[in-house]
Amino acid sequence: MKIATWNINSVRLRLDLVLRLLSEEKPDILCLQETKTPDEFFPTEAFAKAGYKHQHICGMKGYNGVAILSRKPITLPQVRHWCEKQDCRHIHARLEDGTELHCVYVPAGGDIPDPKANVKFAHKLQFLDELAGWWKMHPHAKRRILVGDLNVAPLEHDVWSHKQMLGVVSHTPVEVEKLAALQKAFAGVDAPRHFVPAGQKLYSWWSYRAADWRASDRGRRLDHIWVSKNLAGDLKKTRILKEARGWTPKPSDHVPVIAEFG
Repeated sequence: MKIATWNINSVRLRLDLVLRLLSEEKPDILCLQETKTPDEFFPTEAFAKAGYKHQHICGMKGYNGVAILSRKPITLPQVRHWCEKQDCRHIHARLEDGTELHCVYVPAGGDIPDPKANVKFAHKLQFLDELAGWWKMHPHAKRRILVGDLNVAPLEHDVWSHKQMLGVVSHTPVEVEKLAALQKAFAGVDAPRHFVPAGQKLYSWWSYRAADWRASDRGRRLDHIWVSKNLAGDLKKTRILKEARGWTPKPSDHVPVIAEFG
């Protein structure tokens, strides 16, 4: 099985990029975040034509939105809402082998890392808390996978400069602590770091603000794949498709993350 996750930053605007990924990488399942379209305008037919006729989508106009696209049937599709908002950030479904797959888009959190001064940052912290609390209390499938843009780069080498990023939203100590609590509650293994040592730089996002993102290489690892411990032994390899950041003059600022299971 091959699973890919990608914050596409508008699925309709970048449909050609998604279709290219499907054609070149041929994942069994693709999870998207920040689709930015209501369900009625989601390009369901284009993906079905590409072989991904099994779809679970949850979107809204202009913001957020998540999707699971699969070659094979999925069952028990569900939508989860957090923080008393219906903002299309979490869906899940069950795969043929019983594995529960979650696609999640954590709030970015704005620019000021102070929940009292910034309601967006407060929302982000509450979202992480509520999701962790749910995993602690809710009975789950024995086999589970969580993918998505979690908007936190947890490790020192998940950012271009740990020292300079400590006060920047996405790498602050409080966010890292809450993401660690979520991962503990999920009881998951960080799939890319299962293969890439913590001391090696690893990014999945590069800002639009950089004049030359490749030359500056000031990235962050915001996109994640976690697997339950009983699936970790089945992991064959993971990849972050850095080259996708340069596929077009107007790319997503995120690139796909891929995990393959043997």
